[in-house]
Amino acid sequence: MAKYVVSRWSIPFAGFLFALMGGISYAWGVFIIPLETSFGWSRAQAALPVSVYLLVFTTIGMTYGGAMQDTFGPRKVSATGGVLFLLGYLLASRIGAVPHLWWLLLTYGIIGGLGCGLAYSAAVPPARKWFPDKPGLPMTIAVAGFGLAAAVFAPYLSRLIATIGIENTFVVLGIVTSSVTFSGSWLIRNPEPDWSPPGWENVEQTAGNMFAPRMEATLGEALKQPLFYFMWLGFVTLIFGGLLAMVHVTPFGISIIGLEKPAAALAMVYFGLANGLGRPISGYISEKIGPIKLMLVTYLVTAATYFSLNTFATTATSLYAHVLILGFGFAVTLGLFPVLCTIAFGVKNLGAIYGALITAFGVSAFFGPMVGGWLFDATGSYTVPFAIAGALTLIGWSICFFVLKLKYKLP
Repeated sequence: MAKYVVSRWSIPFAGFLFALMGGISYAWGVFIIPLETSFGWSRAQAALPVSVYLLVFTTIGMTYGGAMQDTFGPRKVSATGGVLFLLGYLLASRIGAVPHLWWLLLTYGIIGGLGCGLAYSAAVPPARKWFPDKPGLPMTIAVAGFGLAAAVFAPYLSRLIATIGIENTFVVLGIVTSSVTFSGSWLIRNPEPDWSPPGWENVEQTAGNMFAPRMEATLGEALKQPLFYFMWLGFVTLIFGGLLAMVHVTPFGISIIGLEKPAAALAMVYFGLANGLGRPISGYISEKIGPIKLMLVTYLVTAATYFSLNTFATTATSLYAHVLILGFGFAVTLGLFPVLCTIAFGVKNLGAIYGALITAFGVSAFFGPMVGGWLFDATGSYTVPFAIAGALTLIGWSICFFVLKLKYKLP
């Protein structure tokens, strides 16, 4: 076993730390109303920094970070991400001195998004390489931190903003994100080329193993496969609504239901809990029944929840019930698409291939929160945005069923 690795379970734990720091972006909803109040911005403007962050994270950061960690290893790439985290947040803390939207787009959105992409690109591939025998649960543990971050940090961020201000809150985040990312960088590493789990036979080549890769593709070979583009389109449609709900659930609770800020922020906590804990849960279930079967059931329930949100989420309790369902649906998508990627295209170049696939997340990340903000500014309601999210989820369900399941027979 590689030096310093006492247990291979330390590898998905390191990935969990990277994801946890990147997932703080999911708590951006607690910044929206304070930014509106402090700088006179619209709802769409206040949501734009996180849209840029997530776009940069999933397009530039993950695409290049994934290829770089395949070449240079996960330690150097993730540590560079930690440096960019620190730089981005510290520069963002100067928003009081440079009170313009473009400053947050540059510092938090672009620099912070790049840091997130480099760190997160090192989370999944090492976990898959250390667990060829049972990849579902370890891979989803590695990404669980992204979902849990909102539950862990949203209440504290809300209180920090109220007590020390937006600028000092960014300073705290810079110190925390970089320190934790550096700790994960010390832990993370790939196994030796000839390493295998003790007593393990190559079950990936055993007939009937649902997680066996269909091929070992390079990025160029994967991009020539129609399956890649169907997966990309399904990813876009399924993640759009989750991102819209994630960013706007706290403002929805305040503006539409009339909740006090702490109660509305608690909705983000429940979303984060379902999103974070739902990922290893979905990974465990997928090892029993297959990823696609779990997706098909989950997305029908999720779509119905989007459609019912404006009508039935009228109290704090009913809002929390809705966001628990939406958070789990989000978890299933982000937890299981990396697993499907390894089944479809293999493990050797997973960083580069999944980095290209997750650009779908970037497209939805850019448009989802902004569309929600624009439509709220235009109508004073979230009825249309949530209806769009439900419709897109049904399109994603159709792609999973008719294409991924029936045509390509993914498990």
